[in-house]
Amino acid sequence: MPHDRLLTTTIGAYPKPGCTPIGDWFPDPDDTEAGARGEGLLKRWQRADYEQQLAEAGESAEAAFVAAIEEVVRDQVAAGIDIPTDGEVRRENYIFYQCRNMNGVDFEHLTEKVARDGAFTARVPTITGPVTPRDLVLARDWRIAQRVTDRPVKITLPGPMTIIDSLANTFYPDPGAQGRALAEALNAEVRSLAAAGCRHIQVDEPVFARKPEPALDYGIENLERVFHGVPEGVQRIVHMCCGYPSALDNPDYPKADPQAYFQLAHAMDEAAIDAVSIEDAHRPNDLSLLERYTRTTVLFGVVNIGRSRVEPVEEIAERLGRALEHIDPARLVAAPDCGLGLLGRDLAVAKMTNLCTAAHGVGCG
Repeated sequence: MPHDRLLTTTIGAYPKPGCTPIGDWFPDPDDTEAGARGEGLLKRWQRADYEQQLAEAGESAEAAFVAAIEEVVRDQVAAGIDIPTDGEVRRENYIFYQCRNMNGVDFEHLTEKVARDGAFTARVPTITGPVTPRDLVLARDWRIAQRVTDRPVKITLPGPMTIIDSLANTFYPDPGAQGRALAEALNAEVRSLAAAGCRHIQVDEPVFARKPEPALDYGIENLERVFHGVPEGVQRIVHMCCGYPSALDNPDYPKADPQAYFQLAHAMDEAAIDAVSIEDAHRPNDLSLLERYTRTTVLFGVVNIGRSRVEPVEEIAERLGRALEHIDPARLVAAPDCGLGLLGRDLAVAKMTNLCTAAHGVGCG
């Protein structure tokens, strides 16, 4: 990797190619009426036809998934992304995909639950017994994506607190105990990824920004459990976004308190992680926040994934330049705010291309 310019990465999700054998869990960016009604947001939480779609695809499903993963990795590399992801192509929902491969989670009997601090209500799977790992699947996904490029591919997975917020629970006595069990199950996936050769592993904890007090109480401790035993040389990353819109160009969706990043910064900087991903495009931060990270790398969101407007190169470069007044360039990585799945392919490519042009043009000397 070059050290004379800023590196770039994506966060996780990417628009699913047409060959993907399951539907996208993001709303159609052209269906503005459904998005305004919030149908896209609920659709991605209540998709009940995942197994049926796989069954209908039959033996052709695996080849279609491979082709889709290869396409999204090539898109990112062509745009200039230094550390691409697999685009979460196999996932009908990034949380449920992981939990389908755990014991103790019931997908047959759904429970109505208010999620994301009241942002929406959905019918969700329920934890009914001890959570333990069953099938480890992410190393397979990483191998397919890594075959496409010599650039290091990052793999993402949901964190314990975010899973807790996304499932119902009738088994564990409290969120801390529930989080410990989930962390141990996720740790098996992380160790499997590391053993396969993946060197960039990202745990998504958007709930940290919405619930900083529980994050400080037990969330960060359980996050560290997810990465327990990961060898040196593996980047341990956590993503903390502030909330996803239900549709493009819908700015009034519920967001986390911007002060949450400040509440969490010191503890995150002291935690056993290497990098923190934060949003800055849809709601710019007081950049003194970056000074609170004295050792941790910051994946800095400078592309808004909830707007169709493509940020000009000069605008992105200016924001990165201002950020570099507060943090060592070796610890700043340019990124979108969150996953690109809401944008559609053309907008995603346009935004990534401008992101990379801007970041790669910012000197680090």
